[in-house]
Amino acid sequence: MKKLTLIIVFLLAIAPNTFSQISDLEKSALIDLYESTNGKDWNSVWDLESDVNNWHGVTIENNTVTALNLSMNNLVGTIPNTIQNLTSLKKLNLGFNKISGIIPSEITSIKSLVSIELFMNQLEGNIPSNIGNLTNLKKLILFNNLISGNLPESIYKLANLETLHISSNRITGMLSPKIKNMSSLNTLSLFDNAMFGFIPSEIGALEKLEELTLANNSFEGEVPLELNKLLNLETLLLNDNRFIGSIDKSISELPNLTTFEFSNNTTKTKSLYASSVNED
Repeated sequence: MKKLTLIIVFLLAIAPNTFSQISDLEKSALIDLYESTNGKDWNSVWDLESDVNNWHGVTIENNTVTALNLSMNNLVGTIPNTIQNLTSLKKLNLGFNKISGIIPSEITSIKSLVSIELFMNQLEGNIPSNIGNLTNLKKLILFNNLISGNLPESIYKLANLETLHISSNRITGMLSPKIKNMSSLNTLSLFDNAMFGFIPSEIGALEKLEELTLANNSFEGEVPLELNKLLNLETLLLNDNRFIGSIDKSISELPNLTTFEFSNNTTKTKSLYASSVNED
């Protein structure tokens, strides 16, 4: 009898490691996502009758969902509001699918989030206005969607953000001087949008920046000299905007710069004019 009791105690001890013990609320949130994105046609489907620990792309730690990676899995549909019930989620990757609709504002209540990757989908609407609530966020990768509107004011509160990659969308508006608050940025990629206005000189405060891509927008004025403070910069793409004048040599010859492109309408016009004169 004593031996049997010991066996039962042992089995109970290892049970949490064998079967997931996530809450019903979290499980319901996962099922909502499954159903709202046509889960039965995913590349790797979930067996809803099996233990959640066996579901593709779901990471469970200490009986709670901490990561969800369903990239390239043929998700078709929308992200449900109930995703907010994954309250311990750190990493969310739904990239390279066919997700439409908006990014639900409820996602900004998941304060544990460190990484959001929703690239290569068909998402519309604005970046949630309360995105700044995610103070632990290090990656926000939303490129190749249909996202529109201005960058929300709260985004400049993301002092821990290292990667902001929102290229190839329909983002409008200006880049705020508050960009200096995003001191952890090493990648700032905004190319192929509809942004305009002057590049704030405060961008020179982003000392960790390694990639700055602002090409294919409508930025104007002179390129701020303060870019020459970005000593870690490796990639600088400023082409196809409305900049005037030339770029200072101290910028184009930054010590670590390996990829550099700069052209503007004024320069192109002068070149075309010069060519036509020479032909005459």
